[in-house]
Amino acid sequence: MSQITGGFTKQMARNMFYGGTAFFILLFAAMVFDSERRIPERSNAHEITPAVIAGKHIWETRNCIGCHTLLGEGAYFAPELGNVYKRRGPDFIKAWLAAMPTHSPGRRQMPQFNLSEQQTNDLIEFLRWTGEINTENWPPNIEG
Repeated sequence: MSQITGGFTKQMARNMFYGGTAFFILLFAAMVFDSERRIPERSNAHEITPAVIAGKHIWETRNCIGCHTLLGEGAYFAPELGNVYKRRGPDFIKAWLAAMPTHSPGRRQMPQFNLSEQQTNDLIEFLRWTGEINTENWPPNIEG
Protein backbone atom coordinates (compact mmCIF):
# COMPACT_ATOMS: atom_id res chain seq x y z
CA MET A 1 0.00 0.00 0.00
CA SER A 2 1.58 3.21 -1.13
CA GLN A 3 0.75 6.48 0.37
CA ILE A 4 0.89 9.72 -1.63
CA THR A 5 1.79 12.54 0.70
CA GLY A 6 1.63 15.48 -1.72
CA GLY A 7 4.53 17.15 0.06
CA PHE A 8 7.54 18.96 -1.25
CA THR A 9 10.21 16.46 -2.28
CA LYS A 10 13.95 16.81 -2.71
CA GLN A 11 13.52 16.25 -6.45
CA MET A 12 11.03 19.12 -6.68
CA ALA A 13 13.38 21.41 -4.74
CA ARG A 14 16.29 20.45 -6.99
CA ASN A 15 14.22 21.11 -10.11
CA MET A 16 13.13 24.51 -8.80
CA PHE A 17 16.73 25.39 -7.96
CA TYR A 18 18.09 24.41 -11.38
CA GLY A 19 15.15 25.94 -13.23
CA GLY A 20 15.37 29.20 -11.28
CA THR A 21 19.13 29.36 -11.73
CA ALA A 22 18.85 28.83 -15.49
CA PHE A 23 16.08 31.44 -15.74
CA PHE A 24 18.03 34.12 -13.89
CA ILE A 25 21.26 33.39 -15.76
CA LEU A 26 19.39 33.86 -19.04
CA LEU A 27 17.72 37.02 -17.72
CA PHE A 28 21.08 38.45 -16.61
CA ALA A 29 22.66 37.60 -19.99
CA ALA A 30 19.78 39.33 -21.81
CA MET A 31 20.16 42.45 -19.65
CA VAL A 32 23.93 42.58 -20.28
CA PHE A 33 23.41 42.11 -24.02
CA ASP A 34 20.79 44.86 -24.11
CA SER A 35 23.02 47.27 -22.16
CA GLU A 36 26.01 46.57 -24.39
CA ARG A 37 23.88 47.08 -27.48
CA ARG A 38 22.74 50.52 -26.26
CA ILE A 39 26.14 51.89 -25.26
CA PRO A 40 27.22 53.14 -28.71
CA GLU A 41 24.03 55.16 -29.24
CA ARG A 42 24.19 56.67 -25.74
CA SER A 43 27.94 57.25 -25.33
CA ASN A 44 28.35 60.12 -27.81
CA ALA A 45 31.67 58.51 -28.85
CA HIS A 46 31.23 59.63 -32.45
CA GLU A 47 31.70 63.25 -31.25
CA ILE A 48 35.13 62.69 -29.69
CA THR A 49 37.60 65.14 -31.24
CA PRO A 50 41.27 65.84 -30.53
CA ALA A 51 40.13 68.82 -28.40
CA VAL A 52 37.91 66.53 -26.30
CA ILE A 53 40.84 64.14 -25.79
CA ALA A 54 43.12 67.04 -24.81
CA GLY A 55 40.45 68.37 -22.44
CA LYS A 56 40.12 64.97 -20.79
CA HIS A 57 43.89 64.97 -20.33
CA ILE A 58 43.64 68.36 -18.58
CA TRP A 59 40.78 67.01 -16.43
CA GLU A 60 42.88 64.01 -15.39
CA THR A 61 46.25 65.70 -14.87
CA ARG A 62 44.74 68.49 -12.74
CA ASN A 63 42.80 65.91 -10.67
CA CYS A 64 39.49 67.70 -11.15
CA ILE A 65 37.68 64.53 -10.06
CA GLY A 66 39.38 64.88 -6.68
CA CYS A 67 36.86 67.65 -5.88
CA HIS A 68 34.14 67.47 -8.56
CA THR A 69 31.87 64.70 -9.73
CA LEU A 70 31.43 63.95 -13.39
CA LEU A 71 28.36 61.91 -14.30
CA GLY A 72 28.03 60.93 -10.66
CA GLU A 73 31.62 59.68 -10.25
CA GLY A 74 34.21 61.46 -8.14
CA ALA A 75 34.36 63.54 -5.00
CA TYR A 76 31.45 65.53 -3.58
CA PHE A 77 33.47 68.52 -2.38
CA ALA A 78 32.55 70.66 -5.40
CA PRO A 79 29.65 70.68 -7.88
CA GLU A 80 28.75 68.02 -10.45
CA LEU A 81 30.16 69.10 -13.81
CA GLY A 82 28.42 66.63 -16.14
CA ASN A 83 25.99 69.32 -17.27
CA VAL A 84 27.92 72.51 -16.43
CA TYR A 85 28.24 73.45 -20.11
CA LYS A 86 24.45 73.42 -20.53
CA ARG A 87 23.88 75.18 -17.19
CA ARG A 88 26.45 77.94 -17.48
CA GLY A 89 27.95 78.01 -20.97
CA PRO A 90 31.54 78.38 -22.16
CA ASP A 91 31.99 82.06 -21.30
CA PHE A 92 31.02 81.50 -17.67
CA ILE A 93 33.37 78.50 -17.40
CA LYS A 94 36.28 80.54 -18.82
CA ALA A 95 35.59 83.42 -16.44
CA TRP A 96 35.25 81.06 -13.47
CA LEU A 97 38.55 79.33 -14.20
CA ALA A 98 40.31 82.69 -14.61
CA ALA A 99 38.86 84.13 -11.38
CA MET A 100 39.89 81.26 -9.08
CA PRO A 101 40.66 81.45 -6.24
CA THR A 102 38.49 84.39 -5.23
CA HIS A 103 39.90 84.52 -1.67
CA SER A 104 36.39 84.96 -0.29
CA PRO A 105 36.52 84.14 3.41
CA GLY A 106 34.61 81.07 4.53
CA ARG A 107 34.12 79.71 0.99
CA ARG A 108 35.63 76.64 -0.60
CA GLN A 109 38.07 77.70 -3.26
CA MET A 110 39.21 76.17 -6.50
CA PRO A 111 42.95 76.46 -7.17
CA GLN A 112 44.31 78.53 -10.04
CA PHE A 113 45.65 76.07 -12.58
CA ASN A 114 47.15 78.73 -14.86
CA LEU A 115 45.79 77.04 -17.96
CA SER A 116 46.64 78.46 -21.35
CA GLU A 117 43.84 79.67 -23.62
CA GLN A 118 44.11 76.44 -25.62
CA GLN A 119 44.01 74.26 -22.49
CA THR A 120 40.96 76.16 -21.22
CA ASN A 121 39.21 75.72 -24.57
CA ASP A 122 40.05 72.00 -24.61
CA LEU A 123 38.72 71.53 -21.07
CA ILE A 124 35.52 73.36 -22.03
CA GLU A 125 35.21 71.17 -25.12
CA PHE A 126 35.55 68.08 -22.91
CA LEU A 127 32.82 69.39 -20.60
CA ARG A 128 30.60 70.17 -23.62
CA TRP A 129 31.08 66.63 -24.94
CA THR A 130 30.40 65.14 -21.51
CA GLY A 131 27.17 67.13 -21.26
CA GLU A 132 25.90 65.54 -24.49
CA ILE A 133 26.21 61.94 -23.27
CA ASN A 134 22.77 60.37 -22.86
CA THR A 135 22.69 59.85 -19.11
CA GLU A 136 18.93 59.34 -18.97
CA ASN A 137 18.51 62.62 -17.07
CA TRP A 138 21.37 62.25 -14.61
CA PRO A 139 21.91 64.24 -12.48
CA PRO A 140 18.27 64.60 -11.49
CA ASN A 141 18.90 68.14 -10.24
CA ILE A 142 19.88 70.54 -13.06
CA GLU A 143 22.32 72.25 -10.71
CA GLY A 144 24.18 68.98 -10.20
